[in-house]
Amino acid sequence: MTQIATCMPAGFLAEMPSITSAPAWFLAPIGAVIALIAALLFFKSVMGNTEGDDEMIRIAKAVRDGAGAYLGRQNRIVTGVFVVLLIILALMAAAGIQAFWTVGGVAVAGLLSGLCGFFGMKTATNASARTTAAAKNSLNDGLTVAFRAGAVMGLCVTGFALLDISIWFFLLYVVFGDQFQAGLVDITTITLSFAMGASLQALFARVGGGIYTKAADVGADLVGKVEAGIPEDDARNPATIADNVGDNVGDVAGMGADLYESYYGSVLAAMALAAAASTQLFGVLDGDSATNALRLVTVAPALAGLGIIASVLSIFVVRTKEGASLAELLKSLHAGVWASSALIVLGSAGLLFFAVGGDAFAEVGVVWWRLWIAIIVGLLAGLVIAWGTERYTSYEHAPTQRISKQAEMGPATVIISGIAEGMISTWIPLITVVIAILVSFIAAGGSETFLMGVFGVGIAAVGMLSTLGITLATDAYGPIADNAGGNAEMTHQEPIVRERTDMLDSLGNTTAATGKGFAIGSAALTALALLAAYVITVKTNLGMVSTAPEDLKTAAAVYVEARVAAKGSMKGKRKSRAIRGWAIPLR
Repeated sequence: MTQIATCMPAGFLAEMPSITSAPAWFLAPIGAVIALIAALLFFKSVMGNTEGDDEMIRIAKAVRDGAGAYLGRQNRIVTGVFVVLLIILALMAAAGIQAFWTVGGVAVAGLLSGLCGFFGMKTATNASARTTAAAKNSLNDGLTVAFRAGAVMGLCVTGFALLDISIWFFLLYVVFGDQFQAGLVDITTITLSFAMGASLQALFARVGGGIYTKAADVGADLVGKVEAGIPEDDARNPATIADNVGDNVGDVAGMGADLYESYYGSVLAAMALAAAASTQLFGVLDGDSATNALRLVTVAPALAGLGIIASVLSIFVVRTKEGASLAELLKSLHAGVWASSALIVLGSAGLLFFAVGGDAFAEVGVVWWRLWIAIIVGLLAGLVIAWGTERYTSYEHAPTQRISKQAEMGPATVIISGIAEGMISTWIPLITVVIAILVSFIAAGGSETFLMGVFGVGIAAVGMLSTLGITLATDAYGPIADNAGGNAEMTHQEPIVRERTDMLDSLGNTTAATGKGFAIGSAALTALALLAAYVITVKTNLGMVSTAPEDLKTAAAVYVEARVAAKGSMKGKRKSRAIRGWAIPLR
């Protein structure tokens, strides 16, 4: 291994500068800690509200017990799958195919993703009755309780994900950095594989929770509305509890795991792309060039940390007035997202100027304001997707009104109209993602340096997800408000309470759909960044083999000859082919 390392081509051996030479990186662990502290404070704030009368508490407990039973059963199955996967990874590591670090990284990522779902759902199921009780006082009180309960989920996802990334990077770079011959390239490549744990958790939580919630929803409607002819959340229909449970396991725990995976993967992919781009831009990573590479690699986690701080501040912006319409309630939530986006636009400009604004970057074609444009493009893409989703799901706009008008004809026309509108609605996120990819690629300098262009796409994905702390809060708010409405109906609250919870519930239906659109858009950018990082990693390793110097080729040929002599079974023609293809035995 020592001989191979010393013979590697320029650009792959890296002298490891101190982490303090990239001070922007400290935004990542600071932001992660702030997110978790804020989540704890919001949880305590929500739990400080009354849960209402005995009947409200009884209904809320039934939903809480059902959600806990589902999540416990799911976690037992997921744990078994993780054990098998970790054993396979450990065997691969023992065989030299995979790094041992991957076993720990995958396990931790899966564990933290599961914890996010647990904490988020625990908060949501405790907040529903408290939202109903708060709605007795005013619409704003109900909105505040539900939204801050949803914020716990958003802050847990961003906080745990970024803390995971920060700790692993610190361990691999600072503590065990001397074990990695290729420096940042090796470290970011290994950490990129950790996203497998988050992806596996998301697969079970999102798909399983989604199937359960839709099955429970349809079942409750069939029993109540169709067979018994009673309202959706009538207390005489026991299936409404299953329906409320489904809202929590699908749109809180499931969506949280889905966006955890996107958020986690986007930051890791951007870091890996930055490391690959650095080797192309600076060549041998030694001295100042190694410091510059470290600065570029740490931009993505620093931006994520900045986004968390902006999200926490913007949560306090969300408030409304009594008697607000749905449009006014939407504006209240939009105010928080827009405030967070504005803070990130301003903060990221300072971050990039400070991190990559020096002459050394300008000499190799890295211009800080071009990367800033890529970040803005990602932010705008997220906002456009949210706007498009809202337009096609809110009854304030024409598409939903057209579907409701078809009810005058009959159920068949409602179904046809709904499917048609749903298909048409996909053009907004589709075109938005394509434009975002093209613009961010060109803005980051892809026309001059391909790897910088791909890094621009990666940093655009991080930019889109930088507001996840508050964006996911608006999504998790939805099932909380829905359950609050169900609680009000089943406990026969006064009409004014039901009216307020209905408004919050209608708002929640739109924000839940917005969250799904946001998840799809961010996943598209993240998937492209991950794919690009994978392809570049493969090409980099192939390049290391194909450009290896003669002494390494000679050593490889000697190795082949030794193998041939030991086995004594390779014939001359096959042996010469093996020597010419000297790279094969090194795999």
